[in-house]
Amino acid sequence: MEYTANDTGTPNSGSVREKVWNFFDNFKGDKVIWMIVMLLIIISLITIFGSASSLAAAEENVTRLDIFFSQFKLACAGMLIIIVIYNFRNLFLIKAGASLGFIVSLVLLVCLISGIGAITVNGATRALKIAGQQVYIFEIIKVAMVMYLAWAIDAYKADSFRLPKALAVLSPKLAFLEKPWAKRVMYIYLPILIVAGGMFKGGISSTLFTGLIMFVIIFLGGMPKREIFGALFAGICMIGLFVGLHAATGGKFIPRIGVAMNRLTLYQEYKTIEEENRQAMVEEEHGRTHKWSDDYREAIDRIRQPESAKLAIKEGGILGKGPGNSTQKYSVFAIFSDYVYSFIVEESGLAGGIFILILYLSVLARGCMIVRLCDTCFAKIAVAGLCLLITGQAFMHIMVNVNIGPLTGQTLPLISHGSSSFLCFSVAFGVLLSISRLARKKLDAQIAEVSVENGTAEEDREDSEDGEAGDYNQTLS
Repeated sequence: MEYTANDTGTPNSGSVREKVWNFFDNFKGDKVIWMIVMLLIIISLITIFGSASSLAAAEENVTRLDIFFSQFKLACAGMLIIIVIYNFRNLFLIKAGASLGFIVSLVLLVCLISGIGAITVNGATRALKIAGQQVYIFEIIKVAMVMYLAWAIDAYKADSFRLPKALAVLSPKLAFLEKPWAKRVMYIYLPILIVAGGMFKGGISSTLFTGLIMFVIIFLGGMPKREIFGALFAGICMIGLFVGLHAATGGKFIPRIGVAMNRLTLYQEYKTIEEENRQAMVEEEHGRTHKWSDDYREAIDRIRQPESAKLAIKEGGILGKGPGNSTQKYSVFAIFSDYVYSFIVEESGLAGGIFILILYLSVLARGCMIVRLCDTCFAKIAVAGLCLLITGQAFMHIMVNVNIGPLTGQTLPLISHGSSSFLCFSVAFGVLLSISRLARKKLDAQIAEVSVENGTAEEDREDSEDGEAGDYNQTLS
């Protein structure tokens, strides 16, 4: 079919390309974010299919195709969530959900700590069994608390909190709750410390990462710096108290603290034992086979996954081994989740690794542009917080894969295998796209209004000039 274009550069009516053009043009949210979401989901499907060998081997009667179709269904569910949130007509539903973020987080943490439906995975209690499904609640808490803080900061600046006023009416002794500092403590600082303290039992790295994101959000929200650093100091003191209790009880209080400390000294322990064994080999007579110590074997088992991930990145080279040619996927058990970036680099090389970096950096860059379009504090903080969460977790995952930081178990957003993480980040992207659509719609309406006003003024000016010209001609006659 012949393709022609009109004066505006869009395809003429009736062409197939016009339908395709209109289809993509109807996506009114930030189109770069839409492209990033599509690319991340496509990369996820390809990556999970290629790296699922170890996952299929760990489960009986499960093939790689089964895992692929499972991830495909998850991707469809994620896209459905994104589209539903994207189509919200205004921010009311998003703000209503955000206001419940702390309550939802608190309920989940109470269930986790009390053991109601709690599941221990890899020695850590950070999942609940809900409706027969294993749900990692920390993934929910990250997004929920970002949205809650956006709501709380916006409500504080608008002075729209109702509870302090109601309590002050009930008792004059509670009148101090109406003061600004009391509202900040009640609605912002205490929720942060409570959630961080509740998360500490299940995962140190998740607690530190989520806590850091929350403190950055309140800093961006314009809270007093003295109070921010005071809350940060309180958080550090709380961590110190937990570590002290862990040491005083011989490791019985929050055992995950010992795991975290061991991860920090993992390589040093391995190097020390390796050096001791090598010295023993030198001292032995020539021709005698040296038997490595059991301590060395245990140490090398503990670093097998991170070392294999580093090897995968090294073997990837510039262009990679090509699809299906990864060898380290048989050595790294969690390569489809915790080490998926190393798998991508092994098969697609440095080029693929840089492309992934560009995608997540683009989320942060587009987020900055969306923030400039927003005209409410809630929208600005929500967009900034979600972009920091997505990009921050992606870079933490990448840093672990390239052995820059200790093991954390953080997934790569919208790529790693895992339903809880995938769906929660789908919510995050849905909110980003919804706010960007609403902000652009409001800006376009303002531009149209200004254009109408300018057009009316121009018509009045022309009418005035025509009237003056008519008077002048009449005078000449």
